Amino acid sequence: MKAGDLQINGRENHIQNFGFPLNHYHGISLVFHIEEAEKVTKLYGGFSIDLAALSKKFSMLNRPFIIQADKVIAHIFLELYTIPNKIKNDYLKIKILELLLHLSILEIPKNFDKRPYYYKTQVEKVKAIQEFITTNLEDHYTLDELSEKFNIPLTSMKLCFKGVYGTSIYSYMRAYRMNKAAIMLRQTKENICDIAHKVGYDNSSKFASAFRAVIGKSPKEYRNSIV
Repeated sequence: MKAGDLQINGRENHIQNFGFPLNHYHGISLVFHIEEAEKVTKLYGGFSIDLAALSKKFSMLNRPFIIQADKVIAHIFLELYTIPNKIKNDYLKIKILELLLHLSILEIPKNFDKRPYYYKTQVEKVKAIQEFITTNLEDHYTLDELSEKFNIPLTSMKLCFKGVYGTSIYSYMRAYRMNKAAIMLRQTKENICDIAHKVGYDNSSKFASAFRAVIGKSPKEYRNSIV
């Protein structure tokens, strides 16, 4: 999943472990007990929400359904982070209804089940690559070097990495480095140049440009915005 994505999953599809590369998760989880939730939604007269039908609609996929970040999903959720606490609970109820109404009219793509297959050995290798490059942020490796080091063909490595992590190795690492830098900016008083070096940037200007592209602010602006 990428930032801003929405995942719909039934208990029958749950796995035992979730991985968060930065050891951080910022989001909202909604869990529905269908039978009990149907009793609650009857209190909101006039809303044509059939939770049982929604459950059947998405459980038929037999695997998690991910809606990529878009303006509709952003509108539903982002406002929850800015409203006053005293009305947050009531506002959440409104947003849940808004989400359910959106899901009720959402069309599942006909080609949803068409996905590439990767051998277990390939997946294990790209996961090893991800662990290696995120452990050594000060170092930069070419795709050819990674392909040779982990004994995986270059094309297979690129395709499998994108299939597992949703983006290219380059884009993944840039976002990872900038999010790691954001954590250090929030949690330490280290010099910005030192932080840039720790995430693999010797040029402060290039670091600031990459940080703004990923985070939306310069490193200095980001640090000053933290209350």
